[in-house]
Amino acid sequence: MKIIQATTAELEQAAKLFDDYRIFYDQEPDIEGAIKFINERMKNNESVIYIALDDNNDGMGFVQLYPSFTSVGMNRMWILNDLYVDIVHRHKKVAEALIEKAKEHVRQTGTAGMVLETQNENTPAQKLYNKTGWIKDDMHCNFFWKRD
Repeated sequence: MKIIQATTAELEQAAKLFDDYRIFYDQEPDIEGAIKFINERMKNNESVIYIALDDNNDGMGFVQLYPSFTSVGMNRMWILNDLYVDIVHRHKKVAEALIEKAKEHVRQTGTAGMVLETQNENTPAQKLYNKTGWIKDDMHCNFFWKRD
């Protein structure tokens, strides 16, 4: 397994994994929309995407980071927004490797750290985050406002 930062050369691989990720979260398949969305993020430098590739250079999983800021910490930070491993590659430490690559990116960019959220019932993800050194934030509540 190797992990690379995705560029437009890996657009189709990244978009396929992204579409599978959305399907995992009960969204309708939309590969054309996924290609457009990922291409815009890449073209506008709005996110950083790392892809795990197998020995045949096929996509195993991906992580997508969005830049943000911490006002209190007066620094930049990253949002680990998306993490997905294809079902045939689960239990091969792909997710752990992608998280470590994200941590390396945080260190290299000199930012404060990363934040993420996951569904309360996603206990496998929560176990993974605990295992890889994340600390559950019990001091804050997350709220979401959805436009009409």
